[in-house]
Amino acid sequence: MIISVAQAQLFFLVFTRIMAIIIHIPVFGGQNIPNQVRIGLGLVLALVLVPWQPLPATAATIGAIAYSIAVAKEIVIGTLVGFAADLAFGAIQLAGSAMGTGSGFESSRIFNPALGESGSSFDQIFVMTATMIFLVIDGHHLVLIALQKTFEVLPVNSGLPFNGIEALMRTTVTLITAGLHLALPVMAALILTDLVLGLLARVAPQVQVYFLGLPVKVVVALMALSLTFTVISPSLVAMFQSIPKNMLLFVEK
Repeated sequence: MIISVAQAQLFFLVFTRIMAIIIHIPVFGGQNIPNQVRIGLGLVLALVLVPWQPLPATAATIGAIAYSIAVAKEIVIGTLVGFAADLAFGAIQLAGSAMGTGSGFESSRIFNPALGESGSSFDQIFVMTATMIFLVIDGHHLVLIALQKTFEVLPVNSGLPFNGIEALMRTTVTLITAGLHLALPVMAALILTDLVLGLLARVAPQVQVYFLGLPVKVVVALMALSLTFTVISPSLVAMFQSIPKNMLLFVEK
């Protein structure tokens, strides 16, 4: 089988957009995933997701300068689409950080290789549980479907659809707000705990409230988180199911 230069150029453009998208999604291209695996996944997706039609050996090739511009455009498109997909995970990370503030776990921060950020063990519990929910509802399948649709809505080597940037910014604000809303129950429980400890310090000054409050706030945070998951699970599912729509916001003209 003879592969023309034009076919190879087209394949590399598809591969470039896919790689620029999946490296922003923790489940597919997190920093804890080896580069060999990410590149192999990108090659497989480029072969499977895009319907290929053999080009004749005499098909016109793209010039060096024009091809460099096309590669740069695919990187920009893939980066913005990947950012839109990563917004949900960023909102979850924001919610976990907000919950962990004042919970007593902040003194022992650890590095999360999946998200490339450090956080407390409390953050990790919330983020890992939310990621499990993402996989249970087949969110990774939804992402792959949306990735394939980006090539239908915006073919390879097309112009940049700047009309979608405003919608993407609105989605960013919406998901940041949603992340804070997810954290509100735990944050409210911790604030009430601080108020109770403050009143205890006024009533009984001889009590070492600081040392008493550390284990109390840990227990309160864990109990509030366990009760919160029963309430916010539908919100997490809705957030994950909106990822495909968010991915297509930028590429829609």
